[in-house]
Order: sequence, then C-alpha cells, then structure tokens
Amino acid sequence: MSPIKQAARTARAGQELLQASGDVIARRLEIVAEGFRDPLKADLLEMSLMGSEKVEALTASATVGLNTAVGMAATTAAAVARETAAAQGALGAVLKASTPAEAALAQGAWVTAAMSRAVSDGWAFGSTMLKLQADALAPIHAAAVANAKRLKR
Repeated sequence: MSPIKQAARTARAGQELLQASGDVIARRLEIVAEGFRDPLKADLLEMSLMGSEKVEALTASATVGLNTAVGMAATTAAAVARETAAAQGALGAVLKASTPAEAALAQGAWVTAAMSRAVSDGWAFGSTMLKLQADALAPIHAAAVANAKRLKR
C-alpha cells in the first residue's frame, strides 16, 4: 500500500475511533448511572469490560509498537554498519588516489552514493512509521468500533 493511502486509511480509522469512543463513553456513563440508581440491576458484566477491554487493546497496540521498534533498531544498526563500511572504503580510495582529482572523484562518488542511500532510508523509515501508526491503532479501533456496535440501542 502506498504511504499516501496508508496515511489516509489511518486518518479514517482515527476518525471512526473518535466517533465510536464518544458513543461508547456516552452509553457506558448511562450504564454506570443506571447502576447507581438501582445497584441490584447494575450491568456488572459491562462495567467489568470497561477496564479489561482497554488493557487488552492497549497491550496489543504496545506489542505492535515494541516489535516494530525492535525491527527498526536492527535496521538502523545495519544502516550504521553499512555507512561506516562505505565511509572507510571511501577514505581508503581517497588515500590511495594518485592525484587530487582522483581523490576528489572518490570523495564525490561516496557523497553521491551516501545521499542516495540516505534518501532511500528516509523513505523506508517514513513508510515504516506510517505502517506502525496504522498497526498500533488497529486493536484500539477494533475494540472501540465493536463496543459501539454492541452498545448501540
């Protein structure tokens, strides 16, 4: 999925989450008020879900975030190693150059390649962050939308 489509999809899910959350909060406040009015008829199952569902959804979201962070750390470490090796190779080429022009050419080739890799890595990082945003929002969105449907009068 393109980054633009991913961002648009996540924005729509965020809007749905806000609407569903408002609906769920409003209905659950009514349930709590009804429980205070008549404790013997309180919807204890629904009241118990108010906490456990949040913990489940937030745990799933945090798991996605943690797994993505671990993957991004590994990717970053690989990029650092790659760039260190490229810089060492470029330094070696500059030091082996027999003329200043050869040294400048070696340095210029390294800079051009490094900038290309930086742009590519930047796009990949941005894409990963967009996917992380969507994936981390998904369990919270799913729980809120399901609750809104279930609690709808």
